[in-house]
Amino acid sequence: MSDGIVTSTYSTGHVIVRSDLAPDADAVARLATQGVATVHEAQGRRGLLGTQVSARQEGAMIAGRAVTVSSHPGDNIMIHAAVEQCRPGDVLVVATTSESTDGMFGDLLAVSLRAHGVIGLVTGAGVRDLADLRKMRFPVWSHAVNAAGTVKASPGSVNVPVVVAGTLVNPGDVVVADDDGVVIVPRTEAAAVADAAQARIDNEADKRERLAAGELGLDIYGLRATLEKLGVRYVDAPALEGAGNA
Repeated sequence: MSDGIVTSTYSTGHVIVRSDLAPDADAVARLATQGVATVHEAQGRRGLLGTQVSARQEGAMIAGRAVTVSSHPGDNIMIHAAVEQCRPGDVLVVATTSESTDGMFGDLLAVSLRAHGVIGLVTGAGVRDLADLRKMRFPVWSHAVNAAGTVKASPGSVNVPVVVAGTLVNPGDVVVADDDGVVIVPRTEAAAVADAAQARIDNEADKRERLAAGELGLDIYGLRATLEKLGVRYVDAPALEGAGNA
């Protein structure tokens, strides 16, 4: 499975799939508040996009149903085609069939997506008009920022499985994104992952209070025994200096 390459069950050419597949709405709402790092840990450290895709703004924190796009590099016609398949709360996920850094998405497409209720974009390619995107507070996560434009001439597909930054994204999966990156939660696992993430948050709240009170992580996590097992010894400075001068 290589980065950006589309894997699809549709073997009869390019398609635009009309799909009502959606994750549990309550789970999506909870995932939106839990954060990428927590969600990634909660689902067994799976689903995290590679670091080549990063946030292009600060402070955005979203979760929504994935509408996927398989696009020819340097061509954004299928992004335009995908807008029709979007509904409020969705996140558009764009992959290219080979590596691309072209600015396939800009402020005009953001205006179009926002009119249909889309809350963000994730792409393995590039975006442009970044100042305008930030001004209008439309969050994007991308591989590149690049002023290079695109054409509208090559066929692709909408709502098929795609791979972005090494991670498989199926239509209807949950996209969770914030300053830490992007993580994909399989549609059918959304509720269970949200439950597990909340359990981590509750557990961390207790640890945060104890750390703030001055308790050491060594004791909270039982790491002294681990250090001993690893052969790490405590020595006093004079003994260490003496050993060094021997």
